[in-house]
Amino acid sequence: MNHPKSEEKRSWTYGDYLAWPEDERWELIDGEAFDMTPAPNRLHQEISGNINDLLRIFFKGQKCKVYYAPFDVRLPDAQEADEKVRTVVQPDLVVICDDKKLDDKGCRGAPDLVVEILSPYTSSKDQVKKLNLYERQGVKEFWVIDPNGTVMVFGLQKEGRYGRPQTYDREEKATSKIFPALTVDLAEVFPKEEKIVRESPRKYQKRKK
Repeated sequence: MNHPKSEEKRSWTYGDYLAWPEDERWELIDGEAFDMTPAPNRLHQEISGNINDLLRIFFKGQKCKVYYAPFDVRLPDAQEADEKVRTVVQPDLVVICDDKKLDDKGCRGAPDLVVEILSPYTSSKDQVKKLNLYERQGVKEFWVIDPNGTVMVFGLQKEGRYGRPQTYDREEKATSKIFPALTVDLAEVFPKEEKIVRESPRKYQKRKK
């Protein structure tokens, strides 16, 4: 079987991707395969679940749909058939407002909004390769969430570039660039920081008689 772990580096396609074991998670970017294991950690999943809940509440009853990983997003270079597509990604969350892009396989074409939550295994890819990919493909808005407590919001400008992001910390409210009414209280996204209380060691020292 054609598989990135058993063959030398080559350009892979969505047709190859569909033949790989279902219990493995991969992404393809311009034909290059990226292993999505190990599974996201607990903090990543908690943040993902929180923002998914907030987005679903906001978009309830609207034409835009919210999906969370694993959810395949195929990004063709032109009009090539699905099996020839060289880029398929699984963003942590996506918002898609054009239902013509949706099918039983997932989404074909650029989502309106993409959210990626950084992890030690994906940080470089998300902030470089995916940033460039989403910009090139015309994703209108891209959120990068750092579990340490910050969010960067990139908006596609008229010239087709993202430019400088708007950065928010965990105490602020992040505002969407393409959905003006969408404001996310980040205190509801990030788990509360645990406070460590340290008592003075003198409390436990024996008193001198």
